[in-house]
Amino acid sequence: MCGRIRLGYVGEKLAEAFAAKLRANLLPAFNIKPTQAVVVLIDEKGERVIESMRWGLIPAWAKDPKIGGKMFNARAETVAEKPSFRSAFRSRRCGVLVDAFYEWAEVDGARVPHAFRVVGAEVFALAGLWEEWISPTGEVVRSCTIVTTSANEQVRPFHERMPVILDAPALAVWIDPKSSRDAVEPLLAPYAGRLSIEPTKL
Repeated sequence: MCGRIRLGYVGEKLAEAFAAKLRANLLPAFNIKPTQAVVVLIDEKGERVIESMRWGLIPAWAKDPKIGGKMFNARAETVAEKPSFRSAFRSRRCGVLVDAFYEWAEVDGARVPHAFRVVGAEVFALAGLWEEWISPTGEVVRSCTIVTTSANEQVRPFHERMPVILDAPALAVWIDPKSSRDAVEPLLAPYAGRLSIEPTKL
């Protein structure tokens, strides 16, 4: 599972890091929860765009946007087939930009959050899917989910699942709407690189 993230690395430097157009006025956030705004990278007609979306995917067919509160994660094993995610999986894939994700562990009898970061990266991308939902009054809401997979050896002591982490080449393939299922499915694997793990306060 991935239920808390942070991103303190924003603004033009974020746009430069991902060679993207910055669409939203973004502010640093250090304890982002489902239903709140997250920062995503998408490929829009061949142009990379960074924008803000609601965390918790609302399927286009949904009648009530509250359904998104339960859809902040999508399992890699079923994402291509599950009705809530399969349409987005085909052509609306995104990178959710973070500088850390959190998991909890017991330390001296207390539940302590730990920040997981990619070693050597100020910011990195998690595999996500996005959707556009139109309310009965015509309001357009863009929302997203984070794809999770089995935990690697570093995350496993904290949780059995972890978000899919994408390096730069994998991210380029993942967000390209033209990439085939055969091209993107192998990307949904436990992270093979090194993570730093630090106890923190939220």
